[in-house]
Amino acid sequence: MNRPSSRHFLTASGLALLMALTPAVAQEPATPGADAAQEAANSNQPLTAPDSQARQQQVMPESFADLVEKVSPAVVNITTTSTVSTPLVRGPQLPEGSPFSDLFREFGFPGFPPGEGNPFQRGPQQREQRSNALGSGFVISPDGLIVTNNHVIDGADAIEVEFFSGKRLPAKVIGKDDKTDIAVLKVESSDALPFVKFGDSDRARVGDWVLALGNPLGQGFSASTGIVSARNRALSGTYDDFIQTDAAINRGNSGGPLFNMDGEVIGVNTAILSPNGGSIGIGFSMASNVVSKVVEQLEEYGETRRGWLGVKIQPVTDDIAESLGLAEAKGAMVTDVPAGPAADAGMKAGDVITRFAGGAVEDPRDLVRRVADAPVGEAVEVVVQRDGEPVELKVTLGRRELAEGTGGGKVDSAEESASDLMGMTLAPLTPEIAAELGVSRDMQGLVVQSVEPTGAAADKGLAAGDVITEAGQQPVATLADLETRIKEARDAGRKSILVMVRRAGEPRFVALPVG
Repeated sequence: MNRPSSRHFLTASGLALLMALTPAVAQEPATPGADAAQEAANSNQPLTAPDSQARQQQVMPESFADLVEKVSPAVVNITTTSTVSTPLVRGPQLPEGSPFSDLFREFGFPGFPPGEGNPFQRGPQQREQRSNALGSGFVISPDGLIVTNNHVIDGADAIEVEFFSGKRLPAKVIGKDDKTDIAVLKVESSDALPFVKFGDSDRARVGDWVLALGNPLGQGFSASTGIVSARNRALSGTYDDFIQTDAAINRGNSGGPLFNMDGEVIGVNTAILSPNGGSIGIGFSMASNVVSKVVEQLEEYGETRRGWLGVKIQPVTDDIAESLGLAEAKGAMVTDVPAGPAADAGMKAGDVITRFAGGAVEDPRDLVRRVADAPVGEAVEVVVQRDGEPVELKVTLGRRELAEGTGGGKVDSAEESASDLMGMTLAPLTPEIAAELGVSRDMQGLVVQSVEPTGAAADKGLAAGDVITEAGQQPVATLADLETRIKEARDAGRKSILVMVRRAGEPRFVALPVG
């Protein structure tokens, strides 16, 4: 199951396997730690590594055996069964009225009994087959809550969980979140189950030892070790916060835990970067500080309930920071404020969000994650930089899942009196041109007719069909407006001017040089 990426991101998911083709694996003997694990479960205590050993092993572990023995009873294999339909083509397509059609109707055809008529005339038949897929997971409570990847169980008709002891139990889905690829399952057990707890993924450092457990390639319980190779990796999701590791992760490891040396789960193994489908030492685990919050919501509500601020944002680059007179390129720049919580609180396009709920905002990714974690329906303090001064706003967050998306339009050319400015040929936006571009006929601004290939505007990604609606954080409707804004920037000693560019209606800010 490949993630949509030209760089071959693969989910480390359960590869669909025909169980008849899977060689039998001998039952693993019980480990000396099994009794201790059950005692821990009965006392409602999570499985952890001994403190003294954990500290020593973090420096230079002689063996991971004690850690594996301690936490492995909480790691599970997950088998899903689903019904899939495949085209059934059993012969050549025969046209209506063909003499062979009558022949097959009367005498039958291999695979078709007589009297069925011409099945080929109806097109390909569908045949239902049972398909199995494999993945991994881990128990997080003695009463049977299990965490895994959403793609491991998505579309499954039946889910079975196999424990390290060999015990098998059916599982039901409590909730799932496709944005973080996390799912929570539940099994019913008469005995308390061994479980593990989440650790603080923010404390993980590049170079720390980690342990990955799971069911790679359907071979059964398997352990691999490595280090934290990188932090805060993003693949393709809005809420991505991956820990990169060189611990071997393969298909079937999906949903399995990534442990620190204290026996705490700091990540959920989710994807690999590979040109061949196998491990090459670049694996990704969704950070536990993201996962734990999702799990809490799925457990409580059966769905996620993320905060919604109601703004469109972009990074603050060095040149944007310079054009606004900001000391450093940090925060999230607001490009649009549609109807919603932020608009109700008085936020404006061009504001730079520097603080949210009492903490500094580093960049848009940081803001998105923190807004998502904030409680829905509660007022949050947001600080923005506006006209060089901090402005405090109180925003009552909405719920992201209920927010509506936006559409797009097409790019076309414009025909009006034009002028060359900043490496672009610009013309006033008319209602007719706006209709061609797929934007509001009431929009005012300057449409880009052409861009000098070697100019600064081209370097910033501007193209024909873009519409400039603001310059220097003031509306521009005519060429004279833009020229005035450019002169004001030069007179103020600015090297660049901030312009708002809309493409198919979607806004973004760009700093263009005025020298």
